[in-house]
Amino acid sequence: MTQTTLAKKMVNNDFTDVMFKRQSVRKFDPEVKISHEELQAMIEEATSAPSACNLQSWHFVVADSDEGKAKAKSVMMPFNYPQTASCSAIIFVLGDTKSYESYRDVWNQACEDGRITPEKRDEIFKTFLPLYESASQEFLIGDATIDSSMAAMQLMLVARGHGYDTNPIAGYAADKVATTFGLDPKRFVPVVAIAIGKSAEKPIESTRYAAKTLTDFI
Repeated sequence: MTQTTLAKKMVNNDFTDVMFKRQSVRKFDPEVKISHEELQAMIEEATSAPSACNLQSWHFVVADSDEGKAKAKSVMMPFNYPQTASCSAIIFVLGDTKSYESYRDVWNQACEDGRITPEKRDEIFKTFLPLYESASQEFLIGDATIDSSMAAMQLMLVARGHGYDTNPIAGYAADKVATTFGLDPKRFVPVVAIAIGKSAEKPIESTRYAAKTLTDFI
């Protein structure tokens, strides 16, 4: 297992600004290009997100070349063409329903690093692996979708920390995403696409419902 050397330190470490000033951008500066190194670093930072049983059931497809963007556009609904054309990259976040097949690698590495004992590692294997190895496809899809959603949200915050803007996109042909990018559609479930770049316009400030109307204390 390898780690990417971060290409760039966070340029914005103001948590309040990162979280509350993040807004969805539909028009990006087409002249701004983000290097593969920095995109990879941001994805790595985003994968510090939590996941069920540390399964890390996510996968990322980065479309930033002309060919990649053309493929991305081919699955997009027309109202999402502007950000597809102008962003630096579109990152498709997919859930991996077979991530449990490499589950041993994560914990074997933790054991080799001395972070857990062999006994604890074996306990984890006995507790969680049977659950996923015998799970229904519906369960695996739901689990991977939750994991990937958390990674996707974290990726948008990480992007803002790096000085970029984003737009989460769900308006696409979900049944075509995996095959369009050469992935197994039975294994990989599209969760969200994220356009990333530098904003070229002031985004609309959306109104939020009062949280107290959405909350029950018991």
